[in-house]
Amino acid sequence: MGVPLQEPTFLILTALAGGPLHGYGVIQEVTRLSDGRVVLRPGTLYGALDRLAEQGHVVAEREEVVDGRLRRYYRLTDEGAAVLGAEARRLADNAAEARRRLRSRPAAAAQLVGAAPNQRLIAQFVEAPGLRFTPAFGG
Repeated sequence: MGVPLQEPTFLILTALAGGPLHGYGVIQEVTRLSDGRVVLRPGTLYGALDRLAEQGHVVAEREEVVDGRLRRYYRLTDEGAAVLGAEARRLADNAAEARRRLRSRPAAAAQLVGAAPNQRLIAQFVEAPGLRFTPAFGG
């Protein structure tokens, strides 16, 4: 398995898993997915998109001019989807183990009431019917 993804990278890939988006659309979707905890600045986003493109996880799909401004749309590649799927499974496994251990602690078990926003996000990839992920790396 590769290096765990930083949360902003995970959220960018997650945003693009729903279909191609232009930069501002990615920023809005990341903010929505994180319940406002992660708000990307344009410089941060485009630096991350450049890095993800170099890694083969995203590609610039098309460009269009809207109100005199260029919009570049990015999409998730198959390799990017595999990396995202592997990371979603890793996070889900870690969260499941943490919940299992917390349940064994009487005081902490009372605090573990429902799923956090990130658990809903992870569940989209782990439990979504019809989705099948292949490992990003051999093994």
